[in-house]
Amino acid sequence: MNIVKNRFLWVFCCLIPKLLFLNTSYAQTLAQSTYCNPINLDYTYMIYNSHQDKSYRSGADPAVVEFRGEYYMFVTRSMGYWHSTDLTNWTFIEPEKWYFEGSNAPTAHNYKDSVLYVSGNPSGSMSVLYTDNPKKGDWKAVPGIINNLQDPHIFIDDDDQAYVFWGSSNKYPIRAKKLDMKKRFRPSEETYELFNLDMEKHGWERFGENHADTVLGGYMEGPWLTKHKGKYYMQYAAPGTEFNVYADGVYMSDDPLGPYEYAPNNPVSYKPGGFMNGAGHGSTVIGPGNSYWHFGSNAVSVNVNWERRIAMFPTFFDKDDLMYVDTYFGDYPHFSPSETSKNGEFTGWMLLSLNKPVIASSFVGDHKPEQVTDENVKSFWLAENENKGQWLEIDLMAPSTIKAIQINYHDHESNMYGRLPGLFHRYKLYGSNDRKNWEVIVNKEKSFKDTPNDYVVLSEEKKYRYVKYENIHVPTPNLAISGLRIFGIGSGKLPSSVKDFQIERELDDRDAFISWKRDSTAQGYNILWGIAPDKLYNSWMVYGDNELDLKSLTKDQIYYFTIEAFNENGVSERSDIIKVN
Repeated sequence: MNIVKNRFLWVFCCLIPKLLFLNTSYAQTLAQSTYCNPINLDYTYMIYNSHQDKSYRSGADPAVVEFRGEYYMFVTRSMGYWHSTDLTNWTFIEPEKWYFEGSNAPTAHNYKDSVLYVSGNPSGSMSVLYTDNPKKGDWKAVPGIINNLQDPHIFIDDDDQAYVFWGSSNKYPIRAKKLDMKKRFRPSEETYELFNLDMEKHGWERFGENHADTVLGGYMEGPWLTKHKGKYYMQYAAPGTEFNVYADGVYMSDDPLGPYEYAPNNPVSYKPGGFMNGAGHGSTVIGPGNSYWHFGSNAVSVNVNWERRIAMFPTFFDKDDLMYVDTYFGDYPHFSPSETSKNGEFTGWMLLSLNKPVIASSFVGDHKPEQVTDENVKSFWLAENENKGQWLEIDLMAPSTIKAIQINYHDHESNMYGRLPGLFHRYKLYGSNDRKNWEVIVNKEKSFKDTPNDYVVLSEEKKYRYVKYENIHVPTPNLAISGLRIFGIGSGKLPSSVKDFQIERELDDRDAFISWKRDSTAQGYNILWGIAPDKLYNSWMVYGDNELDLKSLTKDQIYYFTIEAFNENGVSERSDIIKVN
């Protein structure tokens, strides 16, 4: 009996944990195979001198570099940086020694056996930091030699010639100096002016939401140089970080100091529609499988203009050496960099929750439950308190196959500042088909992770009509959610192809008015355009409307357009491509 009992205990103690581990590993593998923007980082609470009264999380201006087969992400004013082995799962590193608590628009570069780092300082001297152990963070400094640079970028070419590029202005161009590394990064006397904004030709460089401000000039900022097959691609951001149209363009050259030629397919990284807008001031890195990925800044801009998040997009170079960034369905689930055969493709998982009925345990004022399904990051549900047991319930209107869920928390009067220890989110998600029998589909009741933009892939595929969120713990004094986004495949029909698609190039040919016939079976539409039928690299997602005033075109450039409709069941066939002179 003792032998039998001991064997039973061995099985229970040894095999059961292994089975649980395998199930957990399976779920983790699923989660790692896809991702959803914005990236689910434990963003730092900001401290800006001019906004001490406003509490908000932010992450922006990401500088991502590969080092020894792993990746490091440096972000504005984050009091440290993040590390990843796969560009998908990130862990915050609080460095052993750090010089720039208020680091702004940083740059980093992998040089031989060290990571170099410089942070912008528009009114003082700047040091070059370096370490051969960024996981430990024992940074050392080359004392300030470079001075008064905003949004710097360090680049060291294959011949060991170093450069610093900089620019953040609505007046001055992107500029550069050579650096003499034998003299501790001493800059050259000569300053090289590379290029400036040309808003009279480039519609997307104009200031304001939807490029609509005709008075103020746009900002040119955030240079980042990528070398690919001997050609240099200087990326730059415009027109302003708080706008839905914040984007990255590129100029190309055969030499780091130019002359540079404007890319005809600009902007190359552009995401003006959808839940999270903006894709500017970023960096480009070679990831797993030698694939390129571009990181950029999304705008939240509720508490202050500088409230932002980070997104990443697959990036390519076509047969004509044009660089482009794929932002198609850019805040829906995509395959992760680790899925090297997929090249960051859209998964085809559709948004099941858009404008679906929502009820909640409570709400405050105008911050109603339905604002978690309106696909507007600037609106949010606010519960009466942050207590355990507050809940939301979404009716998908029909049983649907649920693949993944993203919860985007919002900071409402959080009164939190700086890098705070011990923050975590806990909740449960339930599924049901009758609102009586509920099954747990996600259980985060024991989580110690700080997940303000949590993205979870379900470990087991099931169909549910109702999804319920139940709060257990949030680290903030208020429970507020801007988006409870449910992804999967509906059980209905695809929308029909879009009819009566028309593009009217306006007298100011930087602008085009686009219209089409509304389809009652469609949730929304993707307008795609580019400089050739096989170069439709830009897209704009439009929900619930049948027109778009597009102001991002280049003067005297021929364009080609198409449109598709989508709903929770999938995507329609695209319309015939229209050439617009």
